Amino acid sequence: MPTLSMTISRICRTAALGGVGLLSLAALQPAAAQNAGTTFFVTSHGIGNGGNLGGLAGADNWCRKLAQDAGIGGKTWHAYLSTQAADGKAAVNARDRIGKGPWRNARGEVIARDVAELHGANHLTKQTALSEKGEVINGRGDKPNRHDVLTGSQADGTAFPPGQDRTCGNWTSSTQGAAMVGHSDRMGLNEEPPAKSWNTSHPSRGPDGGCSQADLRSTGGDGLLYCFAVN
Repeated sequence: MPTLSMTISRICRTAALGGVGLLSLAALQPAAAQNAGTTFFVTSHGIGNGGNLGGLAGADNWCRKLAQDAGIGGKTWHAYLSTQAADGKAAVNARDRIGKGPWRNARGEVIARDVAELHGANHLTKQTALSEKGEVINGRGDKPNRHDVLTGSQADGTAFPPGQDRTCGNWTSSTQGAAMVGHSDRMGLNEEPPAKSWNTSHPSRGPDGGCSQADLRSTGGDGLLYCFAVN
């Protein structure tokens, strides 16, 4: 006959094991269930064709695809990209494409409350500029460094004037041209403001003309994009 103390001990062991099981099941739940409120991310990888993104529509579609794959679809996603005035078409400003905010990363952290804060004292750092999967993007000091993010934008989120290419031909070129990039980790070769800028650090460059995938990688990038939920 089991004693009362033996019975109590067996019940406690069973409860403890059940608790472990519940914790294990919780750990196996998809991250998407926790990240449903995500309204901002850095793409975990680029389209793979250098600066040729298929224009703004192609870039937006890439943001939408990665969001859906990560279980955070159901929103209108736009890439943070500007285009320059050309061929009779007006310029497009990145800041006008991304909604009003606030924007939260995959951990629910607010990276900016509105457009003004985003282009001012925002909360973007290496630890908050997460991918759609909630992962930290490799930055300066990591191998490979992937902190260059395509923006084609000036510091205030507006387009560059026509003339000198800063958008790889409005995101249609994978050979000649240049794209302005920002540093997702806010780190660079020195302590000057461009090195720490999330959206205006330096133009792309390289032996293929400046806009190939190899060119983007040569300066610490991979054709990554900032994606914002408009609604």
